[in-house]
Amino acid sequence: MRISECVGCKTFPCSDVRHEGYIVPGIEIDPQKISILLISESAPTDLGDDYYATGDPQFARTTLMAFGDAGVPASSIQDLVERGVYFTTAVKCGKTGYGVQKTTIKECSKILEQELDLFPNVRAYLLMGDVAIQAANEISRRSGAGRAIPSGSTYKIRGLEHFFRGKRAFPSYLQAGPSFGIEKSKRKMIAEDIAAALTVVGA
Repeated sequence: MRISECVGCKTFPCSDVRHEGYIVPGIEIDPQKISILLISESAPTDLGDDYYATGDPQFARTTLMAFGDAGVPASSIQDLVERGVYFTTAVKCGKTGYGVQKTTIKECSKILEQELDLFPNVRAYLLMGDVAIQAANEISRRSGAGRAIPSGSTYKIRGLEHFFRGKRAFPSYLQAGPSFGIEKSKRKMIAEDIAAALTVVGA
């Protein structure tokens, strides 16, 4: 299955993102084999830095570092996909500023929800950063379940047990992009959260 052929944005209503930076993962994948779904913030400023881009994309590079910190050495994102981890973003277009408006997160969460529906065997969600957490909460609210992740600072809520779509959810910090590794304490917590998700699925 090619994910980009199954879900996508048709109207592009959001005003605070770069529509020319729109991307949905276009890799061929067997959704049945995915047990962990990692959601980060938004598409990269340069599409050449996307998780699945060729060469040495920044999202892949920092993510491989994060999984290495968690005790899972890998040489490529494809190695991690083959281990049952799928990578995507909550917002499918690149940002124009530092943050993303709540209305944009809400709108794009509809696409993300369709994307998540394609993966029937996911047992853990890694929600990397505030935008991913907000998107998960939007999806959860629409289902009538209320917030999946409570409000509060990530460092206060990340060690608690959370559930999203009936599966374990791990709110964490953003691992994709240039900010990863700046704060050693956050990098350590990211590694702990990834390791916890791997434990849930027995990987």
